[in-house]
Amino acid sequence: MSSVDHGVEAVTVTIDVTPLVDEGLGNSAYLVDLGDGRGLVVDASRDLRAVRAAAERQGLDVAYAVDTHLHADFLTGALQLAADDGAQVIASARGHRQFPHVGLDDGDEVDLGGLRLRALFTPGHTDEHLAYLLLDGQIPVGVFSGGSLIVGSAARTDLLGADRTDELARAQYRSLHRLATLADDVAVWPTHGAGSFCSAPAGARRTTTIGAEKAGNPLLAAPDEDAFVATLLGSLGSYPDYFSRLAELNRRGPGVLDAESTGRLTPLPVPAVDRLRDSGAVVVDVRPVPDFSAGHVPGALSIPLRPQFATWLGWLVPPGTPLVVVRNPDQDPGEVAWQARKVGYDELAGELAGGMDAWREAGSPIRSVPLVTAEQLPDISADEPEILDVRQDSEFRSGHVPGARHVELGALAHRADRLPDRPTVVMCGHGERAMGAASLLARAGRSQVSVLAGGPQDWSTATARPLVTGG
Repeated sequence: MSSVDHGVEAVTVTIDVTPLVDEGLGNSAYLVDLGDGRGLVVDASRDLRAVRAAAERQGLDVAYAVDTHLHADFLTGALQLAADDGAQVIASARGHRQFPHVGLDDGDEVDLGGLRLRALFTPGHTDEHLAYLLLDGQIPVGVFSGGSLIVGSAARTDLLGADRTDELARAQYRSLHRLATLADDVAVWPTHGAGSFCSAPAGARRTTTIGAEKAGNPLLAAPDEDAFVATLLGSLGSYPDYFSRLAELNRRGPGVLDAESTGRLTPLPVPAVDRLRDSGAVVVDVRPVPDFSAGHVPGALSIPLRPQFATWLGWLVPPGTPLVVVRNPDQDPGEVAWQARKVGYDELAGELAGGMDAWREAGSPIRSVPLVTAEQLPDISADEPEILDVRQDSEFRSGHVPGARHVELGALAHRADRLPDRPTVVMCGHGERAMGAASLLARAGRSQVSVLAGGPQDWSTATARPLVTGG
């Protein structure tokens, strides 16, 4: 919620802006109450459950669906809102989207019926990026900054390829400094936040103000453009493979879904699952790590159902692959389906009917991956297993087990068959990514694999030995 004091008359106008946070992707969409029973939604994903719930609570009909840029980390929900709610889609004219929308360029405005939305061309994260300034009369209330100015940083500029990264980083410098000319009390409502692979520092804050960013954002404190570029590019890590696909899908426009059937998974008997596996489908096991460890369908890929499920599905499974889900009865099939569809995985063949109990009862083969505790690891190390750490580069550098091999989980999907077939203990921070890595290694024919139940700090505590920092 944002408040603005209209000067000498001391009239305070309150505008309701509700952030809708996707913890898994690290992003925020926003629902704006336009004051007349209508709502405006900014940067909604194809998974509109949170938008629908918030609009219903507030008694709003969604009249506008706004995108700040061609998203790489999720499919836009704007077309679904247009189809279901009659919402008017607003986006950058420079994005050349291939579906009906109102295309805006720098300085263009949309009258929202009292409030106004002004487009600000802010390239950098993408080359067609717009921020949107929300005005009440002539008073700027806040800016939907998308992937330009974010809390404590700016979004990455390398999504269009290495040959354009420096150019876009310099454009990002100009965009941030343009936004910094707004008044200090103007709210900043970014799309990308902590946990986003579009580059955001850790922290709990999802929104900010221009004044707070001028005072505390290291990029705005950079003495010149070159220093800004060096700082921004130096902070970038890897990003999921699917980022290279979704921007173009968003340009064309993702397919409109039948919401009633989209949140379900078709039950598949064991013979049907076998036939699908033989024809190239991937079995995605979404059960918790201990359950997968105890027994799973041979060749299944472990991606536990948690907020980050969509990211790892998009990173580890090739696009267009039919998916068969294995879950526990207490896991929501709708959550699996919606997370898959928001990153472009519509080939959901169904789920194993009856789960692993049905698989066992059919006498089908079962595989397992041992779990190793931190207390057991020192004993196992006498047999000299390889320690494989699959965390992100920044995590590995912050502290790892001495002698550990490092391959990020996202990269392992392309390298599993090239690693030596020797006793290996896989570790990450808690175990979820490590089990995903172990399942990739098993799919590549590696049989001497176990997983650490815990992370490097657990090993350090159990052995009273320090972790190693650096590369």
